Amino acid sequence: MLFSGRSSKKSSRHSSRYGSSTSHHSSSLPSLNDSQIESMFEEYAQASASEEFDYEPEVTRMEGFSVFCEQLDLDPCDDIRVLVLLWKLGANSKPQLITKKEWISGCQTLRSDSLAKFRDVVIPTLDPGFMDNDNFKSFYKFCFQFNREGTHKTLEKDMAIALWKMVFSQTGERVAKDRYESFCDFLEESSLHSRITLDQWTSFWDFCQECPDINDYDEDTSAWPVLFDEYVECIQQKQKK
Repeated sequence: MLFSGRSSKKSSRHSSRYGSSTSHHSSSLPSLNDSQIESMFEEYAQASASEEFDYEPEVTRMEGFSVFCEQLDLDPCDDIRVLVLLWKLGANSKPQLITKKEWISGCQTLRSDSLAKFRDVVIPTLDPGFMDNDNFKSFYKFCFQFNREGTHKTLEKDMAIALWKMVFSQTGERVAKDRYESFCDFLEESSLHSRITLDQWTSFWDFCQECPDINDYDEDTSAWPVLFDEYVECIQQKQKK
């Protein structure tokens, strides 16, 4: 849904290459093998090369990152933990890629320089259901920003719908299922909105928190994007039928 993954055969061939780490420095924290961190990135950067993109030593695109995900037994297509991992690694500079600088900094922050450490130390922390609201809001915004295409500042409606369903179906009960499903249904039926803005994306989370009951919505006094006026009107019309 979000990323195209490489074959499991290729992933398994590389799965043991970074299975353990070797200490290079002494400190109060477990030391990290900096050269191994860079070697991991190099593998995924090379795997990012395709007919569309040339090999760039400072960039790993999602095709290459999918190799890493599969080595960790994470489905790069529809597992929300992949986005959480990218968020924790700090992949913020451009959509749909992680730079070498971000990778190195992220690995240092996560104290991981091998697949074994990522499996044992990082993966157990990737469940977004345990995030507090501040961290979730940051992650939620990241989901929009990271999945943009090229220089676009908006998301295609279909991508936004897929992301909303993915995020809210795998993050506990932050938003009621009938709310995000009815909102996505409304968007699918609407011909007025082909792209979703960042303001609309972030406002949906706030809207769900501040207006849990649609019947309490007051269009005259609300300051929400017009999209939500239209959504509430659609729901209220359906309720009257």
